[in-house]
Amino acid sequence: MKIALSDEMRQMDKLAAEKYHIPPSILMENAGRAVMGVVGDIMEGFESKTVSVFAGSGNNGGDAFAAARHLSNHGTRVAVFCIGNTEHLSDEAAKNLEICRALEIPVYEMKTEHDWDKLKLWLKLSDAAVDGLLGTGFSGKLNETYEKIINMMNEAGMPIVSIDIPSGVNADTGEAETAVSAAVTVTFGLPKAGHFFCPGEAFTGRLVVDDISMPPPLLNDKGIMQEYLDDNLAKAIIPARPLDAYKGSCGRVLVVAGSRGMTGAAAMASEAVLRAGGGISILATANSLTAVLAMKLTEVMVRALPELRPGVLGDDALEPLKKLAADSDAVLIGPGLGRDPQTSHMIREFVKTAGKPTIIDADGLFAWQGYTQELKGIANPVILTPHLGEMAGLLGIKVSELRQNLLQICRKAASDWGTVLVVKSECTIVVYPDGRIYFTSKGNAGMATAGSGDVLAGTIAGLMEEASSENAPLLGVYLHGAAGDMAAEENGDGLLAGDILRNIPKARKNCLLL
Repeated sequence: MKIALSDEMRQMDKLAAEKYHIPPSILMENAGRAVMGVVGDIMEGFESKTVSVFAGSGNNGGDAFAAARHLSNHGTRVAVFCIGNTEHLSDEAAKNLEICRALEIPVYEMKTEHDWDKLKLWLKLSDAAVDGLLGTGFSGKLNETYEKIINMMNEAGMPIVSIDIPSGVNADTGEAETAVSAAVTVTFGLPKAGHFFCPGEAFTGRLVVDDISMPPPLLNDKGIMQEYLDDNLAKAIIPARPLDAYKGSCGRVLVVAGSRGMTGAAAMASEAVLRAGGGISILATANSLTAVLAMKLTEVMVRALPELRPGVLGDDALEPLKKLAADSDAVLIGPGLGRDPQTSHMIREFVKTAGKPTIIDADGLFAWQGYTQELKGIANPVILTPHLGEMAGLLGIKVSELRQNLLQICRKAASDWGTVLVVKSECTIVVYPDGRIYFTSKGNAGMATAGSGDVLAGTIAGLMEEASSENAPLLGVYLHGAAGDMAAEENGDGLLAGDILRNIPKARKNCLLL
């Protein structure tokens, strides 16, 4: 399923009318019916129920008027509260308002104290509310009236159904200060990017997507470069292991990781390679760390590297690493490696000469701060796996700046650097140099735990041979999130990275059975 930006949805609406001869009135009618159905579900019926409907002066308000009419037709007591100038309504929205008035549905335009008194009374009596104040075109700050009415809605303590996106949320970024806290959001055509990023995700509640009769060619337009990484996509790309598979055919992965006090990162990343399906995992680490890691890891081969001082790697490790890489199918570098300047220099030089598909994580990413322009010339596929702080560090900006335009900034960075980006947040995204962005459908807040990223990096690395460097980031993100969801079912939010790690094979099995 595609995910739309606000400009793309406007273009879809335009093409629906111009190319497919579907007038806006039909889309508005279908939107109203869709909202009515969801409101009925959360109220468990329509009869003897009371609903407050809030409408703005855009087409979002027109959808709200249509929903109010359908609710009234189903025996629900409804009142409509209009914010903004009703003289500026589109023809379709104005017609639906006219129908509401003809049906003697109370309509208040919030121009007098009497209107506000009526609102207070209706909020006390209502079983639910419909939020049609602002649509996907909103950005910036709310004016005083919108802020006041949204706060009143939120404080009323009843379930709210938002139309398309909760009012106050930026549909492209998820940014919001004051916004409607919806129990359910009914969005039309396609989900919007702002539904998946906080605080928008938190305001959205349960998301329902209704096509409202949008033609499939518009919903599947190749020009829309955002897509949902859901069960269907994962099922399409996961490889079924052949009967004649052997450890060498399933991928030999070199993991360069670990420093004093950070052996856990190395252990989890290298074990995740095998849990994800990799055939052989080789952990190359500083000589003084090999004894403890060899005892900890039964199935992983541990190789000693010359060190500058206990636990710290430098350029002396380059030649041994090149030899190990030559016999490997993929490389993962960075988990727990440390940030000594000489270690960072070694990381950059090795990545440029490894000659194999390479995943760079954690301290490996830190090594490229100020040097990202050098990534472009690397011939082999490179995958970077930063969280938002690491991504901001690579760009030399603040996390708050990154969030303001996350998709476009990451899209440009992937193109400029010639790398795939796996950007970890409340909704992890996979960004390709050609502009494609995939939004994960899996994962939970309990996965915000130390070591979770090391497991993800190892999972991606373990899939590189079987799934290809093109699909491994997608499948790795999906399986990691699915494993986290399984772990959360067992343990709640108190997860350890090891809980995710142990569920990776089960997640892979379930994906094959979808």
